[in-house]
Amino acid sequence: MKFVFASDSFKGTLSSQRTAELLTEAAKEVFPDCVCCGVPVADGGEGTVEAVLAAVKGEQIPVRVHGPYMEELQASYGRIDENRAILAMADASGLPLVPPEKRNPLFTTTYGTGELIREALLAGARDITIAIGGSATNDGGMGCMNALGVRFLDRKGQELKGIGANLREVDSMDLSGLMPEVRSARFTVMCDVEAPLCGEKGAVYAFGRQKGASLRELEELERGMQNYAEVLNRTFGGEIRSLPGGGAAGGLGAALHLFLHGEMKSGIDRVLDLISFDSLLEGADCVITGEGKADGMTVYGKVMSGVGRRSKAHGLPVLAIVGGMGEGAERVYECGVDSMITTINSAMPIEDALEQAESLYRSAARRLMRILAVGYGLHSGT
Repeated sequence: MKFVFASDSFKGTLSSQRTAELLTEAAKEVFPDCVCCGVPVADGGEGTVEAVLAAVKGEQIPVRVHGPYMEELQASYGRIDENRAILAMADASGLPLVPPEKRNPLFTTTYGTGELIREALLAGARDITIAIGGSATNDGGMGCMNALGVRFLDRKGQELKGIGANLREVDSMDLSGLMPEVRSARFTVMCDVEAPLCGEKGAVYAFGRQKGASLRELEELERGMQNYAEVLNRTFGGEIRSLPGGGAAGGLGAALHLFLHGEMKSGIDRVLDLISFDSLLEGADCVITGEGKADGMTVYGKVMSGVGRRSKAHGLPVLAIVGGMGEGAERVYECGVDSMITTINSAMPIEDALEQAESLYRSAARRLMRILAVGYGLHSGT
């Protein structure tokens, strides 16, 4: 019997890799001769770069970049092989890098994200994947493009810094300095947010408050984003305001799509492609996945839904171990997951569940394997 284990991390307690190790222990106890293939996975959010590099045995490349307020900081991108790289914009331009009292998307920039892309290009990468969740910014991607050689100019021809407050001043763009390496590179943008660039559900109004903007500042940023969108339309042709995902990361999604011809793709789908997940399913009998808490949002680009769909396409049964189940959790059955069990085995405070996360998971893994053994016996008539 061959098992494939592909679970998300249980945030703050168990890594994706550790869940695979615990499942392997449990499987070997019940099915001593089984083959276990465990692979770290993530959905494009926190821990994605680390999961991909662990799965493909890549390496972290440290880079000195500029943070959301142009402060110097240490970040990194992941080198998968000589041609492929992966990076997370949150490492250079993420919200956790800014203390709550200092958050203001009028003045933060994605410049450091551009620096990460630049370094990956200079090192020879020509297939670059960019995760764009968790930003502290609302600069429309101006900062990122600044770092790659694009100049944004006001009506007097003066160059503008890539910050949210300058969106309203943009009158034209000079693309002549864009790194030539960009033209021979392929960019994939891991994005599960469908927010457009402008409007009530756009970059500003959907995410600006959590980045520190007041109501007045939201209005100012939206006016700026509308102006910026008009200049983008004029420069590239077409209508960019309603592009699904264009408003992700404060408009960085739109910039990566237009300036770098980035392809928007679901985070989990891109991760599964990078780790060659489909090839791992060859000859498998069962797939086990999971996450810390399953609920109605699990079907929207989370690890369980992605793993479920891929595995079901290969005709494989899929089971899940989850920390807990919230409202709508059973919707994941629509995504190819056949059933799930929780790690919680008695009434307990959440603090105790977190403290005992590993022992609870180990117990749940053993229970699941014993249930599988019963099912296997029934199926084989033994």
